[in-house]
Parts: sequence; structure tokens; C-alpha cells
Amino acid sequence: MADETREAMEYDVVIVGAGPAGLSAAIRLKQLDADLQVVVLEKGSEVGAHILSGAVLDPCGLDALMPDWKEKGAPITVPVREDRFYMLGEAGGIRIPNFPMPPLMNNHGNYIVSMGNVCRWMAEQAEEMGV
Repeated sequence: MADETREAMEYDVVIVGAGPAGLSAAIRLKQLDADLQVVVLEKGSEVGAHILSGAVLDPCGLDALMPDWKEKGAPITVPVREDRFYMLGEAGGIRIPNFPMPPLMNNHGNYIVSMGNVCRWMAEQAEEMGV
């Protein structure tokens, strides 16, 4: 085994996982230093394969990372139009008014997205930057 030759690839930064956090980190590192060699390792068959499908996304993080995400064609197009909260029980559901809910539960300004599609789009942006 000592005589076995192994292939090696050298990078400055290795990020494990092509989820939103890993891809954001890779993009931010390339924004800070375009010469940095960054690679993202993903165990799935493709980026987004292990991401939960639906989500409500607050775009403030994306605004900070890529202010021009709309112009770049991000798959973030369905705004939240209304919030409804229900208390569920054996007899069905009772609607709870919105006013007692904490501000975190107000989704106006957020978007309904497929996080798998968002991650695939982010991976394209990262690849264009050389990740």
C-alpha cells in the first residue's frame, strides 16, 4: 500500500455540503478574494438533491450576498401574500388572529421557494465565480 499513488488536488478552502450555507460561504469567499481556490463537496447526486423542497425565504441574506439576485434570474418569484395561523385539534382547526403572533411569524416581504432550485441556482453563480 505504501507504493500506491494517489491523485491530489490542492485548494485554499474546502467546504463540505452544497446547501445554502456552504454555497453562500463559497460565493462570499470568492467575492473577498477572486484568486482563492475554493471547492464545495456535495454527497448528493446533484446540488439540491438533499435539500428540503419547500420553504419561506426571507431574502435579506441574499440581498447582502448578491444584491442583484433578481436580475441574475434567481428562482425566487412567489411572494408571500397572506399569513394564516390555525390551532389544530381533533375537531378540526380554529383560526388564530395574526395580531398576537410574534413579529417573526410575519412573512410579508418573504418568498415561497423550492430550496433545491435555489441551491442549484446558487451553485451556478458559484461556478461562474470559479468555485
